[in-house]
Amino acid sequence: MKNAEFDSLVPAVPFTRRSFLAGSLATGFTLAAGPVMAQTAIVTDSQGLAAGEIKVPVADGALPAYRAQPDGVANPPVVLVVHEIFGVHEYIKDICRRLAKAGYMAIAPELYARYGDPSQLKNVQDALALAAKASDAQVAADLDACVAWAKANGGDIDRLGITGFCRGGRTVWLYAAGQPRLKAAVAWYGPLDGAPSANTPSWPLDVAAELKAPVLGLYGAQDQGIPQSDVEAMRAAIAKAGGKSEIRVYPDAGHAFHADYRPSYRKEAAEDGWKRMLEWFKSHGL
Repeated sequence: MKNAEFDSLVPAVPFTRRSFLAGSLATGFTLAAGPVMAQTAIVTDSQGLAAGEIKVPVADGALPAYRAQPDGVANPPVVLVVHEIFGVHEYIKDICRRLAKAGYMAIAPELYARYGDPSQLKNVQDALALAAKASDAQVAADLDACVAWAKANGGDIDRLGITGFCRGGRTVWLYAAGQPRLKAAVAWYGPLDGAPSANTPSWPLDVAAELKAPVLGLYGAQDQGIPQSDVEAMRAAIAKAGGKSEIRVYPDAGHAFHADYRPSYRKEAAEDGWKRMLEWFKSHGL
């Protein structure tokens, strides 16, 4: 699918035709995140939904993704869902179904499909190494391709949002600075600052003055990987730019507090954040 409407919105990416190393999505939960907390993992059924794996046309092939939306509803608003370093596994699929139950067409692309199969990884270090292979430019292009797919398949891209978790939360901030179609964004504990590299030349703190859509950032005060100094610096940068983005910090939560399948899950913070996310989307036209 040629998608000229979005081609000019992201940096040029040198594509080559190739077979994606992950041709389909994982089943079940990721192994790399550790033991699954079955007693807290939320299970959302697909009753009343059109849900399942799709293939999104991209310049170098077909990108596997998970889509869920209310069945029989015309022109639903669209929310892109950006996964953690663990790829699109059952948790991310369930997020899509939860959003679909709230009225959205939710699409979660497997952003590491070119480089490996996240479902086969056994530890966090291997997951981080795989994630590092996907450049910010590539990720933005793949998200734009999902927007094009949504438009071609009945989604209302004039009501476009995005949410993401962990590394996906970082992507949310960056995409909000580069995609003018976005109406609202919600970043769950996405890293805000780091060392620039060829694949990650900019960080959210670098683009705080360039946000084209308001972002709601959801963070945990006990996060060992995202210092509160970064959170306060992001708040200050947003305020200096006169932006409408906001950051909410949960005092008793750490990293991955929404991940209901992991020991890091904090029910109260997760439920409050989810409620705030839906309110954020609705208040900004989704």
